[in-house]
Amino acid sequence: MTENATQLHLAALPPFSLSAVVLSHGWIRLPPFGYDRDSGTLTYVTRLGSDTITGLQIAEVRDGVDVTAGATLTAQEQAELAAQVTWMLGLNQDLVPFYTQARGEPKLAHVIGSARGRILRSSTLFEDTVKTILTTNTSWAGTIRMVTALVDRYGTPQPADPARRAFPTPSQLSAVPADELRAAGLGYRAPFVADLARGVANGGIELAALRDGDLTTPEVRTQLLAIKGIGAYAATNLLMLLGHYDFVPIDSWAKQMVSREWHDGAPVGKGEVKAAFETWGKWQGLAYWFWAWERE
Repeated sequence: MTENATQLHLAALPPFSLSAVVLSHGWIRLPPFGYDRDSGTLTYVTRLGSDTITGLQIAEVRDGVDVTAGATLTAQEQAELAAQVTWMLGLNQDLVPFYTQARGEPKLAHVIGSARGRILRSSTLFEDTVKTILTTNTSWAGTIRMVTALVDRYGTPQPADPARRAFPTPSQLSAVPADELRAAGLGYRAPFVADLARGVANGGIELAALRDGDLTTPEVRTQLLAIKGIGAYAATNLLMLLGHYDFVPIDSWAKQMVSREWHDGAPVGKGEVKAAFETWGKWQGLAYWFWAWERE
């Protein structure tokens, strides 16, 4: 960080663990995120509404996190950055009701002591939606390659370290033809990303309303499913990132795990997976996500 850095302290609702959020899923492996396991420092390159691009270093402290931005920020920019990081780390999420319910389940007892339950998010729902589209029908290596290509080719570099770039904005990606995105390695997902970028840039797709509005889970899910490239599984993962845990993301892995856990290895379908977690109500997605599965 430069000598012009800005520092913020942000409190978190307890219990909180930065490492638990960082390692909650694979997002930490996708740029512009980074993580130094030795120091426990989370890094990210963000863009503020003023178009300021800055790298962030985020470290856990006793009651939350300290955030260091590699630029001198105005009071308005600091407030925006505080809101961004609060969202990304779920600092204001109250998971005590989930922990209370989990306390009676041995397979979830570990979440309480380790403060697990928050799921790492990007700074914008647009970034999370694009990344989710790039997880479909590919390996994690493929997702990393595609996300890295988008950031390296179209993201704006931070002045203090031009080698690191912010995730491209809807306006930046809307200017890129689908054929060019396909050539960048996105394959069949290219027109989906291009359509999403254009829709968000021209106001036809209002992602902010899905994140910040008071829509019910079914209403949010319906609107997510209306986005080209977002199917049932991808929509459920995005619901989880949005803090709606009413659905379980069902794929072949989920069926395999539920089969081993409750059906002695016999083949199961979506119905059996849903039934396994429906008693968890609005927390069923988290119960599934953090279940201590038996693995071979």
